[in-house]
This record gives sequence, structure tokens and C-alpha cells, in this order.
Amino acid sequence: MNVPQSRLATAAATVTVVLWASAFVSIRSAGGAYSPGALALGRLLAGAVALGVICLVRREGWPPRAAWRGIAISGLLWFGFYMVALNWGEQQVDAGTAALVVNVGPLLIALLGARLLGDPMPPRLLAGMAVSFAGAVTVGLSMSGEGGSSVLGVALCLLAAVAYASGVVAQKPALGRASALQVTTFGCLVGAVVCLPFAGQLVHEAADAPLSATLNMVYLGVFPTALAFTTWAYALARTTASRMGATTYAVPALVVLMSWLALGEVPGLLTLAGGVLCLAGVAVSRSRARTRTASGAGAAAPGAAVPETVPEPRPERT
Repeated sequence: MNVPQSRLATAAATVTVVLWASAFVSIRSAGGAYSPGALALGRLLAGAVALGVICLVRREGWPPRAAWRGIAISGLLWFGFYMVALNWGEQQVDAGTAALVVNVGPLLIALLGARLLGDPMPPRLLAGMAVSFAGAVTVGLSMSGEGGSSVLGVALCLLAAVAYASGVVAQKPALGRASALQVTTFGCLVGAVVCLPFAGQLVHEAADAPLSATLNMVYLGVFPTALAFTTWAYALARTTASRMGATTYAVPALVVLMSWLALGEVPGLLTLAGGVLCLAGVAVSRSRARTRTASGAGAAAPGAAVPETVPEPRPERT
């Protein structure tokens, strides 16, 4: 990977993290006027329109047949189920807590990668998963003071994390056969089709919703969906799924800051402690054991990272 391409991938990942963090706040803002399914459908329709215009301008064709399996699965789970579950979950818990719980997703990506792609499952990864699970439980208990509804919210966010992880694992092979824009556009369309049963709710609620809520929904479609999912796919095509998952660890901190500035929401101390456990588990899972040999010849330096080989991505259309 040459230096300019690496920098572009890093910039794309940064754009994704910032916009996804803002999505948690916008979902919370629009959730008072729109039900979970209607908000997901409105977001996906706005995103599909924006992506469709870009595809027409760039003259992107249909994805190759070999890419459709991954596109369909990621569209169903990540663009469809994930968004509905996250919207519902954010009606039960604050935006910061939702972001903290959903960030268990990178650990699930590693688990699914081991199961479906044959990736190694070292003991440190298993230990990290256990620590993060304890953190998620702590978050749930800390938010369970209002009739148990917040426990439901944490459970929904965990389901969203599972859908997110499954979508990433399914999307990665598709990016080797189709462009980032194709994978994102048609995944968004699949998600919109999945959410069509909520069309009646969307029409009814849009008629009564305040303009600010509707603008938040459109913002979610154009920026955290159309733009951020495309920059995510662009970066994912140029690195591994686990490394891309690691970039989302910055989301909770950004969400807490944005929630404080925009909504006046700050998670309590126990909630933050659970979030710290989640992130600590991630740190354990991503750490590497030192390599030692009897002679020392050819041994890696202590703590040195093992280089990863990533297939060349499909060239983007210009």
C-alpha cells in the first residue's frame, strides 16, 4: 500500500468515526418524533437518494454477481436490522451509553471472523471478550432504575452490535469484487426495502413531526449513512476488518462530548465504568504476546506487531 493511499484510507476512517458519533446524537434528537422503524426507513431513503445521485454522476453500474451475497447480507443486517434496533435502543438509553454498548461490535467481528473466515482465536482475545461482556452487563445494571426499560435498551444495542459485526464480516468479501460506492449504495437499497413495512408509520409521523426532527432524519441519511458508510467501505477495502473495527473505539468518547453539548446528557459514573471495561477488554484482545525463541535468531522485537497482508482492493472508478 503506497503512502498516499494509506493516508486517504486513514482520512476516510476518521470521517466515518466523526459522522457515526454524531449519528447517535441525531438519532436521540429525532427519536421523540419518529418511531424506530420509520426513522430507519426515512434515513435509508435519504441515503439511497444521495448515493443514487452520486452513482449516476460517476456512472457506476450494477455490482458483479459475485458481490451480491455480501451486499444482500450486509444490507439486511447492518443497514436494515441494525438501524431499527439502534433507534429503538436509543429511546431507552442515552446516546453515550448506546455508543459504548454498540462498541462491543469489534470483538464480535473478531469472533465471527474466527468462526466464518478461519481467523485465529488467541487466549487474549477470549479474555478481552469476557472483560467487555462484563462491561456491557455493568452498563445495563447502571441504567436499570426506571422500570427495567433501560435494560431493554442495552439489550437492543447489543443486538445492534451483533448485526453490525455480521454486516462487516459479510461486507468485506464483497469489497474485493465491487467498488465501495457500489457496495454501500446497493446495501442501503436492500436495507430500505427491508424497512418498507414501516412506510405507513413514516408518512403518518412525518406529517406531525417538527422540522428539526425531519432535518435530523435527512442528516442521518445523507451524512452518517451515505457519506460515512462509503468512507467506511473505502477504508475497509484497504485494510482488515479487525483494524477498521478498532477505529470505532473513539466513537463513545465523541458521543459523550456531543451528547453533553447538544443534549445535556452525560452518563453516570457506573455507566462510564462499564464503558471503560468494554474498552479495556478491547485493549486486551488487541494486545500481542511477546515472541521469544531459544536462540533469539529471527525473533520479533518485544511487542512488535506482525505485519498483515491485505489483498489489493478492486480499483475505484474515476
